[in-house]
Amino acid sequence: MRKKIISSVSQEENYPDQDWLNMEEIASVEITSEDSSHPIESALLSGCTNGWLAASSGEQTIRLIFDQPQRLQRIWLNFIETQQVRTHEYVLRWSADGQTFQEIVRQQWNFSPAGDTNEVGDYHVELQEVTVLELIINPDISGGNGFASLAKLKLA
Repeated sequence: MRKKIISSVSQEENYPDQDWLNMEEIASVEITSEDSSHPIESALLSGCTNGWLAASSGEQTIRLIFDQPQRLQRIWLNFIETQQVRTHEYVLRWSADGQTFQEIVRQQWNFSPAGDTNEVGDYHVELQEVTVLELIINPDISGGNGFASLAKLKLA
């Protein structure tokens, strides 16, 4: 039997191989709130590891507005919750005209600090002429005081 000791892999290296879009160059972002120590850029830009955290509890919206219409083939999301037990729900939707939206996915996940702390959504899509991509997060569907968070969002 062959054995090899490997070092821990950083979060940045855990992303699936892909030519990801450079969000800083192609889009602006609108958000309902953000904690100053966890700004939205931390979830959207390469090299950032803190992720985004809402400044207030309750439902939150992250809206990416593209400078030019985009073709999207992959949407990769990562949510991490290590502190509290909660069930969150997110809705990912897109628009070609900025007014009417089509839902891509609606997903619920149960976080448990003693078990499931990491949710990854990896969606292979074929979307043309996307002008707006919107992520709506309900951090605690039971109505608790959960704070929405997003470790990473990557697009290709």
